[in-house]
Amino acid sequence: MTTEKVTVKTFLKMKQRGEKIAVLTAYDFFTAKILDEIGIDSILVGDSANMVFYGAKDTLSISMDQMVYHTQAVSKAAKRALVIGDMPFLSYQTSVSDAILNAGRFLKEGGAHGVKIEGGMEMKDTVKRLIEVGIPVMGHIGMTPQSIEKFGGYSVQGKDEKKAEYLLESAKILEDVGCFSIVLECIPRELAKKITSSLKIPTIGIGAGLDCDGQVLVVNDILGLYEEF
Repeated sequence: MTTEKVTVKTFLKMKQRGEKIAVLTAYDFFTAKILDEIGIDSILVGDSANMVFYGAKDTLSISMDQMVYHTQAVSKAAKRALVIGDMPFLSYQTSVSDAILNAGRFLKEGGAHGVKIEGGMEMKDTVKRLIEVGIPVMGHIGMTPQSIEKFGGYSVQGKDEKKAEYLLESAKILEDVGCFSIVLECIPRELAKKITSSLKIPTIGIGAGLDCDGQVLVVNDILGLYEEF
């Protein structure tokens, strides 16, 4: 474990060196402090807070104000780890200008180092513009929880050839427009492996097998504190 500050460039260097990237969620100061001290590479202030912190059935109803509040607490504790703010539902889908203003709040008010956005190639213009104004972006494709109503529940994505091609192409496009990493959630292991080997930026898996460049988990799940999912 290095004591150096983790940045988006660190992620790229870790992939180049073949080092696995460890990402966990946190929503409060003391959890973030512990994760930072034990050497977690990145802390995601996830919209999963809506479920594991507020007791909601999904991630959809959490607000920007709530997300910024939790990000402020986490960023105060994180001296080493890269802090990523999770853009909540309808904070970026409505327009590029809304996306810039809300993503900017994560950095300006919350103290985050970047944001995570769900969606594939259809989000390329938004992602590109955020990066142009200086906001690092982590992509997120596959099973995207903010689309739970469209999917009809939590399920593995990319099992058929057409959807697999869409995810692979989306990953390449998100890399091309400047994402520094991409979360792959609930997709077949072989597809995740193919995407990972096709990209120069790191992939962070959750339910996507062991071949991704890193893994992300909800800290409450690891600790056995959330049994509803």
